Amino acid sequence: SFFNISTAPIGVMKAQREIKKDPKRAIEMLEEVLEGEPYNRQANLLLKEAAVAAGWSEIGVFALKTLLEENPRDAKVLNELGRLYHDLGDHESEVEIYNQLTAINPFDAQSLRLGKDASARASMKRGGWTQAESYRDLIKDKGEAISLEQQSRIRLTGEALDRQIAETYARHQAEPENLDFARRLGALSEQKEDLESAIRWYQYSADLAKGADTGLLRKISDLKIKCLEREIAAHEEFLSTYSARDEGYAEKSEQLRAAKVSRAEILIADAQERVARNPTDLQLRFELGDNLFNAGRFREAVPELQRARQNPHARLKAMNVLGCCYGKLGMLDLAMKQLEEASRELVSMDEMKKEIVYNLALIYERMSDVEKALACMKQIYEVDYGYRDVAQRVESSYGRNFSGS
Repeated sequence: SFFNISTAPIGVMKAQREIKKDPKRAIEMLEEVLEGEPYNRQANLLLKEAAVAAGWSEIGVFALKTLLEENPRDAKVLNELGRLYHDLGDHESEVEIYNQLTAINPFDAQSLRLGKDASARASMKRGGWTQAESYRDLIKDKGEAISLEQQSRIRLTGEALDRQIAETYARHQAEPENLDFARRLGALSEQKEDLESAIRWYQYSADLAKGADTGLLRKISDLKIKCLEREIAAHEEFLSTYSARDEGYAEKSEQLRAAKVSRAEILIADAQERVARNPTDLQLRFELGDNLFNAGRFREAVPELQRARQNPHARLKAMNVLGCCYGKLGMLDLAMKQLEEASRELVSMDEMKKEIVYNLALIYERMSDVEKALACMKQIYEVDYGYRDVAQRVESSYGRNFSGS
């Protein structure tokens, strides 16, 4: 009806009052709310709280996963789920969550630390360490146990780091099948910023684990991307200080393009793996389509981006990249239609709309519709003088008009 107002906030408030007194009753009340609005954020977060209070943590996991179906990159929900998996002792799932968080924000130091801790606990559990009084009980040489424990807590530098690498390598040579020594060499190489060596040691560890440790596989992928991003930054810095006429410019441009394609290929493999595990996750579909586009695999990107449009959180980004895909494939009419529709759906000229309108201008330009292309550029010029080359394009158009008068 016209007055179809959500009653969820009232139901949530009532349930909140019940949690301390009777959490099981609160769960029943929240389930009634969620029947009508399954993705209600407040209700799902409170359901998790009530479920934990009632001792039914699995229901809490379900509530948080429901929210992640709506927005897989919700950092608050991912953190809540990571803590819940920790409390449940499901360290494999905990590792996955912190890997997702560090993929969203590689500079999130807390998630990096918690992910490493979870990975260590998962390894201990797989190795049967939980049956021992502590992991020290599994190492006959108590001195070695203390040494390993201290090493894991200390960030070494300089000579101390080199010495630790040499000592660990000697142990590895004595026990080449020991996963902990190989993994430790990977971590030490990473501390030393020797990423190539770190990748080799983590790959060796992953081979020893026969692919069972997803945290290691993610680490290898992340470090390969980090290497490529360093290479990309170096090429971009070179190109920004020289002109196209300078010697080596064309070669560096090609190296930059190749590095970007390599990075996209790694991201594609990672995204394909995650889509295979969660085929209905449309945010993952968008990420796969976006990475395929960046790798120049435009035809493969199209169906992924078309499906991603159904996700309200990824819709406009998907439409923008899809329009660019059509443009790359020479389907200018489809590109124009897609970008025009995306532009209409945004009212304010935010960063997303600027990018869409700019891409639309380029399509109009290719269609020889100079007037519409310029109108798009002027829309951006009015709110952001410094956006890309918009100022030069708009001002030069007035220059042409004046010189012709």
